[in-house]
Amino acid sequence: MELLAVEATGRGMAVLAAEEVAEAAGPAYWYGGPVAAAQLVGRLGFALLEPTDDWLAELPEEFTGRTVRTATVLDAWAIERPTFVKPPRDKSFPADVYADGSRLPADLDPATPVLLSDVVTFAAEYRLFLLDGQIVAGSRYAVFGRLDPQPLDRHGPIAAEIAEFVDRLVSAAWPALPSAVVVDVGQLLDPYSPGHRWAVVEANMAWFSHAYAADPARVLDVVLRAAGPREHVKPADLPFVRH
Repeated sequence: MELLAVEATGRGMAVLAAEEVAEAAGPAYWYGGPVAAAQLVGRLGFALLEPTDDWLAELPEEFTGRTVRTATVLDAWAIERPTFVKPPRDKSFPADVYADGSRLPADLDPATPVLLSDVVTFAAEYRLFLLDGQIVAGSRYAVFGRLDPQPLDRHGPIAAEIAEFVDRLVSAAWPALPSAVVVDVGQLLDPYSPGHRWAVVEANMAWFSHAYAADPARVLDVVLRAAGPREHVKPADLPFVRH
């Protein structure tokens, strides 16, 4: 957040924390969580773009490398084998592998949407900031599940593999994503053969995604499109505006 604030200030933008905008008025841009955004969106006039809850589940397994399905917390409470369970977008509970449904928090709304997927191992995971289907910034953020940020441009062959995978993904699934979005991809280990294959980890809101080691200037370009004045929203992005 501090890196993006420095970049925005350098562009002549005024940067305020949420608690400092009591008297401010729009138009404005947003970078932060959905709860505070909901309290300010009416007065500041920004529109928040986000992927749909079922985007990952609707992808062909060619891109997910595993079975992913949409469900509810009520369904998740009933699982009887280890399953990766996560909220589609918001962080209402920790995304994790749950041995069975009894390990999930008991105080959740049963109707809350969730994604359920097979348990897999990602050797490395990368965060990509996309504009109009093109990667404009990226960063490795984890190695075998442990935080390990590193700029994507340090990985020449890896960056080329990711670009090729994203090109195929965009050709197959881009109309189902907003024009400014974050897509996480990873090297999925194949237990039956050496090497790895690329797979989508998830899609996220650019305005609520950590930049890790990605170029802040390019990340900000994506954030400004994903959470800017409502009157600037492109017609194709209207179905992705958070309500």
